[in-house]
Amino acid sequence: MNQAIRTPLLPAEAVDLQEEAVSLKGAAKGFGGRILFEGLDLTIRRGEFVALLGASGSGKTTLLRILLGLDTLDAGEGEVETPRAAVFQEPRLVPSQPVWRNVLMGVPRRARQRRQALDALAEVGLADHADAWPVTLSGGEAQRVALARALVLEPTLLLLDEPFAALDALTRLKMQDLVRRLCARHHPGTLLVTHDVDEAVRLADRVLVLRDRCLTLDATVGEARDGTTPAGARLRARLYAELGVDPLGLEATGAPGSAP
Repeated sequence: MNQAIRTPLLPAEAVDLQEEAVSLKGAAKGFGGRILFEGLDLTIRRGEFVALLGASGSGKTTLLRILLGLDTLDAGEGEVETPRAAVFQEPRLVPSQPVWRNVLMGVPRRARQRRQALDALAEVGLADHADAWPVTLSGGEAQRVALARALVLEPTLLLLDEPFAALDALTRLKMQDLVRRLCARHHPGTLLVTHDVDEAVRLADRVLVLRDRCLTLDATVGEARDGTTPAGARLRARLYAELGVDPLGLEATGAPGSAP
C-alpha cells in the first residue's frame, strides 16, 4: 500500500498552539526490500521543538522528506498542517539572484514583495545584506538566508535537516540560539534531524531516538537542558546509551558529542 500524507487546508493562523502540526500513526517506509521504520507513531504540536537522533541510515532524513511531502509512506496514516518549510545542511541559494529574491523563492510569485524579504532578513540579522549576492556570504550568513526563506512562509511546520553541520563551532552555537529564538517567536512545530546529542538537548523540548526501525525513546528535556546539572548529565547518558555510544569513551578521546 502506497499512501501519501494528507494535508488539510486549514490556514496556519487558525491553528491553536497546542494543535498537532504532525500526526503519524503506524507509519512505515522501506527501500529496496530494506525496512527503515514501521509502526511509527509521531505527534508534534504547534510551538513544540522536537529533535530526532539516530545513526546514519536509520531513516531520519527519509522521515523528514515524508513530512515535507517529497516522499510517501508505504503504510500507515499521516496528517501534516500547512504551510511547511525546510532548512537543509546546504543553504541551496540561487547564485544568480540577490539575497532578498532568494528569501522569496517559496512565496507565490503574485504575492512576492521586497518588504517581506527585508522583514525576514532583519529577523536573522541580515537586513543590510538584502542586495548582496550569495557568493559574497559566509557559511553562517548563507544559512541565515535559508532560515529567513523558511520563516517568511510563516510555516506551521519547520523541518531542519542538520542545518548547522557544516558550520564552525562558534557559528553553530550562534545559529542554534537564533533558531531557538525565532521558533519561540513564530511558534511552528519544529523537527530537527541531527547526529549531535548536545545540540538536540540544547534546542529541543523533546528528543526522540530512531533505532531498530522504530522510535525507541521519547524524552522530555525540561531542566535537563543545562548539561551541568545532574538531570542534564542523566539525560545525555541515557541518549548516548540508546544510540549505542559510550559517553565516557567520547570524553576520553575528546571526540565531539555526536552519534555515529
